[in-house]
Amino acid sequence: MRVDILTREYPPEIYGGAGVHVAELVRALRAGEDTIEVRAFGAPRDEQHTTSYADLDSLIQANPALRTLGVDLAIANDVAGADVVHSHTWYANMAGHLGGLLHGIPHVLTAHSLEPLRPWKAEQLGGGYALSSWAERTAYEGASAIIAVSNAMRDDVLRAYPAVDPAKVHTILNGIDSTLWSPRIDNDRVRELGVDPDRPSVIFVGRITRQKGLPLFLRAAAQLPPEVQLVLCAGAPDTPEIMAEVTGLVDDLKREREGVVWIDQMLPRDDVVALLTQATVFACPSIYEPLGIVNLEAMACGTAVVATATGGIPEVVVDGTTGRLVPIEQATDGTGTPLDPERYVADFAEALNATLADRAAASAMGEAGRTRVVEDFSWTAIAEQTRALYATLERR
Repeated sequence: MRVDILTREYPPEIYGGAGVHVAELVRALRAGEDTIEVRAFGAPRDEQHTTSYADLDSLIQANPALRTLGVDLAIANDVAGADVVHSHTWYANMAGHLGGLLHGIPHVLTAHSLEPLRPWKAEQLGGGYALSSWAERTAYEGASAIIAVSNAMRDDVLRAYPAVDPAKVHTILNGIDSTLWSPRIDNDRVRELGVDPDRPSVIFVGRITRQKGLPLFLRAAAQLPPEVQLVLCAGAPDTPEIMAEVTGLVDDLKREREGVVWIDQMLPRDDVVALLTQATVFACPSIYEPLGIVNLEAMACGTAVVATATGGIPEVVVDGTTGRLVPIEQATDGTGTPLDPERYVADFAEALNATLADRAAASAMGEAGRTRVVEDFSWTAIAEQTRALYATLERR
């Protein structure tokens, strides 16, 4: 069987959890007998069975969403001969949809996030958000099968797109390579990155986007004990406005406390592993998270997690065992905005402080998290489930 994997993100151009997912899934699928062709946006890559697609010259100055659709057309033409096309995120969904129609190939898509649940992207894309929303809806309604990365994600898909047949939506939980992500102490490198490994710390890793809840977390961080370091591995802002907001909040914290470390560039995995390993607590203040690979990464490194009880996060973080879940009441308009942001901030700070106050308990949570990752979130198992789904599909 030949499977064409269609994606915007692929190594070395990865900036979010969907890109991590695709890279790991491809590696696991290629361990089998099928031929896995990757068709990815971006610069040329030196990898067998991988083709890269740059923006069309004629659309270089166009809205980003329109540029995306231009790339999709080129990919749709090239999937001829595949037995299955499998797309990831709205950026590549239309390539899968059109390629499937054009060549009579079943189209599978994985739901990593949903445009209706990210309305703040209108700030980033302008009218392009209407295009991305149309592209996603059209692909979902026409797909042969949809993979949701959590049960919560499956529920979101069916709410957002009621025309989709529930029988076509399958839950296959996200995963992680627990050999690549495992505890690794490197105090010298941690110090080079500006962090004191001998002091307790809370770490955030993620993009600067409304979805990740960073401004809310920074407000909660103001309530941490003064000896606790705050480590922010945060970059790739969605808009100048949210970047300005985050910068202002970080500056406020630096005026009030020491040990605020902001690393705004993309770090190699080994550096992230070292920082996660030394951290006392990993913070995930997301207000929208279909599953949250970043929580799996922290757990795999043996770090206790404090996270929002939203989306698929409760399917990963076991409250009181691998970390703490912070309750949240959210708007139902698609933004996920906390109805009482001050209460949420206070509750998040309380959960962080409770975890920091008992280092032995935090360590035990980290060990339990590591065990859970190894036992329940293997990419080998995920690849097997994905292959089994491919085998049920017929050409159009």
